[in-house]
Amino acid sequence: MEHGMQRILEGNRQWVESQRAKDPQYFERLAQGQKPRYLFIGCSDSRVPGSAITGTGPGEMFTHRNIANMVVHTDMNMLSVLQYAVEVLGVEDVMVVGHYGCGGVAAAASNKQHGLIDNWLINIRDVIRIHETELLRIADEDARLRRLVELNVIEQVRNLAKTNIIQNARRSNKPIKLHGLVYDLREGLLKDLQVETENFDALSHIYAVEEPAPTPGTQLLMDQLEKLQNKHAHHEHNPAAATAPAEASEEEKGEKNAKALRRV
Repeated sequence: MEHGMQRILEGNRQWVESQRAKDPQYFERLAQGQKPRYLFIGCSDSRVPGSAITGTGPGEMFTHRNIANMVVHTDMNMLSVLQYAVEVLGVEDVMVVGHYGCGGVAAAASNKQHGLIDNWLINIRDVIRIHETELLRIADEDARLRRLVELNVIEQVRNLAKTNIIQNARRSNKPIKLHGLVYDLREGLLKDLQVETENFDALSHIYAVEEPAPTPGTQLLMDQLEKLQNKHAHHEHNPAAATAPAEASEEEKGEKNAKALRRV
């Protein structure tokens, strides 16, 4: 076996032994499911391991990473993670975490071609365009790049606030919180940028969207599916009920209506 992968597998075995020594039921509990409080949107940089720098363990933080911790509204990968974390897992805090010394940010600030990634870096160059006046006033290049890292995080948090996923969650009885953080590689500390998204109310006429009212057909289908889910949940707690003729008849009716609606 390749020596590099042997190191990975051996490290895994040692980690498992260490965890079981501290808590024999550790993996059994993890296998029961996850209920993370946080969603971490960070950079793919190998020096910024989300769980390690936040002191969180398995099951505590859902994670998405890409080049330069971007929130791009055409990125179906990121949007899928966001929707699942917010609407299914019920996370309470979403954080965008950048880091000083980010290669993606530095590449976007240069005038060189880098290949395919240039298409991705356009999103960071848009941040430069928005904040060009402030950035031009910073003479020191390192300080300018550090500020660009911060501004990029701020804009990505604002991009989160523009999504209908976050807007819908904020209308709920448990509004979600958004955060912008920057990790300092030299110190190992996280800096809270105190990003304010509430001032987006002034732009609500542009970015705010309302949930559409369900059509009669869609509402009927949703009602039928909800009834089926409730019956299935009841059967799990009362297995004998699953064989009752009346229950089977209702299920067949729900499936028939669902099929009819799909043909409409």
